[in-house]
Amino acid sequence: MIKLTFALVRLPSLSREDFQAYWHGTHGPLVASVREVLGIQRYVQMHSLPDEMSEPLRASRGAPAPYDGVAQLWYESLEALGALMTKPEAQAASRLLLEDERKFLDHSRSPLWWGQERVIF
Repeated sequence: MIKLTFALVRLPSLSREDFQAYWHGTHGPLVASVREVLGIQRYVQMHSLPDEMSEPLRASRGAPAPYDGVAQLWYESLEALGALMTKPEAQAASRLLLEDERKFLDHSRSPLWWGQERVIF
């Protein structure tokens, strides 16, 4: 299994509450609706808590500004995903998700990467 991790920063026009409500209530079900065509095995949203909860920890480490959330999507393999993405229906599903992301995400400040878990305990 491989995982796509997406650290999300909301559009400046959205409050944290509006961002999280849209991400969970609208985008989440949209991802679920295309999970089979995109080969998504698991999808998890981690919503950030209010800044005052994390600020002391962030400040103690000199860490950058927090993200508004993290999305994680599990796939069987990069090879399987690559094979799926040659299919027109998978390409259309990917475009659909990207178009929806533009309604609530600041892509220029939201890094994403592929990785493989190494469980420690």
